[in-house]
Amino acid sequence: MAMPEVLVVRTGTANMASVLAGLRRAGAAPRVSVDPAEVENALSLVLPGVGAFAAAMKQLEDDHLTEPLRRRVDAGRATLSICLGLQVLADASEENPGVRGLGVIRQTVRRFPDTVRVPQLGWNLVHPDANCRLLEEGHAYFANSYRLVEPPRGWYSAMSDHGGPFVAAIEHGAVLACQFHPELSGEWGLALLKRWLIASTEEPC
Repeated sequence: MAMPEVLVVRTGTANMASVLAGLRRAGAAPRVSVDPAEVENALSLVLPGVGAFAAAMKQLEDDHLTEPLRRRVDAGRATLSICLGLQVLADASEENPGVRGLGVIRQTVRRFPDTVRVPQLGWNLVHPDANCRLLEEGHAYFANSYRLVEPPRGWYSAMSDHGGPFVAAIEHGAVLACQFHPELSGEWGLALLKRWLIASTEEPC
């Protein structure tokens, strides 16, 4: 049986090697691209990211991917956003004031309070909503200084806690955005990637 192809966006701020390896372990055939038409229309797509909000947005703008990504998520096409890939879906981030995100999520990404270690590095428990289809309870690996504080409207969410509750992941149909790194989250993360791959073959909601 042929492995399903998954397009991976090159943001210039991602650990591509671990993302590609994780997708292969899950049974996918990943391919890297920044072609706007492919990004908008691929059956399955991953938007990874590690680093600064502004740098990631500049790369997406330089590659003319902001509108294709917005249209893709709005249409419910199977998309997995990881770490900074989740944050750029928002309107903005406290990390780089004045820099616009994709605006799919009408919120600003906030920095963790100084009362806890920043960045958060390591494993944390993820608690999903009862209505989540892809997300299950378990421990995931995080590496982040910023996060969404509240679940966005219209999405099912999973929460975690570091200096107070924050959004660990959100899902809507086959669109899944994780603040944690599923590709670095052991067997629990691998199982999540496999569930998303199955969902990516279904019709958009």
